[in-house]
Amino acid sequence: MTLLRDRDLAHAFDHASRTYDRLTGLNPGYRADLLRSARRLRLPRDGAGLHLLDLGCGTGASTRALLRAAPRARITAVDASAGMLRRARTKPWPGTVRFLHLSAEQLATSGEGPFDAVFAAYLFRNVSDPDGVLGTVRALLRPGGRLAVHEYSLGGSPAHRALWTAVCQGVIVPAGTLTGDRALYRHLWHSVLDFDSASAFTGRLTRAGFTGARALPLAGWQTGITHTFVAHKGSAAAGEATR
Repeated sequence: MTLLRDRDLAHAFDHASRTYDRLTGLNPGYRADLLRSARRLRLPRDGAGLHLLDLGCGTGASTRALLRAAPRARITAVDASAGMLRRARTKPWPGTVRFLHLSAEQLATSGEGPFDAVFAAYLFRNVSDPDGVLGTVRALLRPGGRLAVHEYSLGGSPAHRALWTAVCQGVIVPAGTLTGDRALYRHLWHSVLDFDSASAFTGRLTRAGFTGARALPLAGWQTGITHTFVAHKGSAAAGEATR
């Protein structure tokens, strides 16, 4: 299957935005896992004085998780899909949160930043140049800045591939077909199979210049399928992220 990329993928998310929250709500632990990943940034003082980036914010579920993990921080949330952003902006937010229509690739020349931490949920499978985006993220982080990536990234066992395919064929793709978004959810299925394993993405983070890169598991049926990747820019003392 040819995966959706760039403008085609943004348009697919635009169309799916009207039912996206409803479908993700069917995933047990979806929002709890986002919150756990956001908390793994281990931001001090509830984020007071910090500027955070939610990269690929979608309809705002990851933004909400980041806000709960750091309620005193200033948050900039960006996404390439105008439709997803419209949904996000309809929700109640404090004045410390703002949304921008930007792709990950456009951030390099946007004038945004620097940031004390970056949270990226379900993003890196969907970009054409993950190494380029990682370079942009690293450049936007202050020294010692922290990164948490929440992503479908299989653990390497054939059982993980089999379980993911079974869930997609039995639940995700049929549900997406009912909403008229079959192409997007087939993309989701195959993008996970084609993406880095957890160990490979950890290595990608290290090659991009991040230090302390680790893959941390998530609980429930997504164990071995979804991971939190934590890393930092700068010294371990300044940027260490832990469980």
